Amino acid sequence: MRRATFWFIFATVLLDMLALGIIAPVLPKLVIQLEGGNEATAASLFGVFGTVWAAMQFLFAPVLGALSDQVGRRPVILLSCLGLGLDYVIMALAPTVGWLFVGRVLSGITASSFTTSFAYIADVTEPDERARRFGMLGAAFGVGFILGPAVGGLLGGISLRAPFWAAGALSIVGAAYGWFVLPESLPQERRAPFEWRRANPLGSLEMLRGHEALFTLALVAFVYRIAHDALPSVFVLYGDYRFGWDARTVGFALAIVGVTSIVVQAGLVGPMVERLGEPRALFTGLVCGALAFTAYGLAPNGFVFLMAIPLGALYGLVYPSLQGLMTRRVRPDEQGRLQGALGSLMGIAGVIAPVLFTQVFAAAIGRFRGFGVPGAPFLLAALLLVGAMAAAEREVT
Repeated sequence: MRRATFWFIFATVLLDMLALGIIAPVLPKLVIQLEGGNEATAASLFGVFGTVWAAMQFLFAPVLGALSDQVGRRPVILLSCLGLGLDYVIMALAPTVGWLFVGRVLSGITASSFTTSFAYIADVTEPDERARRFGMLGAAFGVGFILGPAVGGLLGGISLRAPFWAAGALSIVGAAYGWFVLPESLPQERRAPFEWRRANPLGSLEMLRGHEALFTLALVAFVYRIAHDALPSVFVLYGDYRFGWDARTVGFALAIVGVTSIVVQAGLVGPMVERLGEPRALFTGLVCGALAFTAYGLAPNGFVFLMAIPLGALYGLVYPSLQGLMTRRVRPDEQGRLQGALGSLMGIAGVIAPVLFTQVFAAAIGRFRGFGVPGAPFLLAALLLVGAMAAAEREVT
């Protein structure tokens, strides 16, 4: 039964990630259209959209996590699917950028319950199997972000609004699927009362600070996410500036990133964690990530950059291993709070990373161009991971 419930939540998450991926290629174009073709203003607004989306994650992930500890995981996940569906309908009909902004706020709030999916997996999986399952859930995210934009691009060729209608339909299908087949994972005797003092972002972070080992792992998770976002933050800009890549080459490179990531998450996380143990798998992932970012930053040509991508995919060992280690350190009635606290941390990192790495890149090719290090954002990410290795070392030894 537990194996079956995992695949139920896997399918639900996959549908939601497909929906998110579908709108990715057309949302910037819709903003430009609603701004009357003013690309400069649209670019600025789109950056605000991204920041607000991450801020909603920071604010609401702990609320939904704590709520799932009280009422169960199933209703929170189902309401999230319905909320995302409403969000996409609003954006499909949005007559102005203001209404589009409302849709992105709703999307940030409802997507915060992805953290509840991780709590669900912790409920139905034995501790020794959790890293494998978290890796599989990561693969669902990867599949959604590979297939979703491809479908969204095709639908966008018909109409800029069509992908939003398709995303809304997928979210509603996900809610219907979950309603009929997704069982509750948290029994009544393992639930905890909802308290605002613990559900707000700062209160949820107290949970991490109150346990030394948990705090150290949370710090590693925070640094992991910031470093991880170096690639999506400057990938396209760096490829164009450094190697002269056109859109087709960028798409090919992103496909390699996605496919290798899925291979690691779905096929290698489980065996490697079983062989190495969660602490050493975590450390191995950090080492591979640091080496890959160093290669990205120093690659003399595009071929070397592409050859480093499979090494970078092994960075995907980090988060499932972290999740496995952290879920062992809290009670069953605290799994939702843990995931909510992590969701808040990821939200903060999601706000910081794009600004950090784009500004470093701008400086590296601007006033510090004479140093000849356009790959500075990737080298900074590698340095951050070296720091994370130092923090994680006590978990390995």
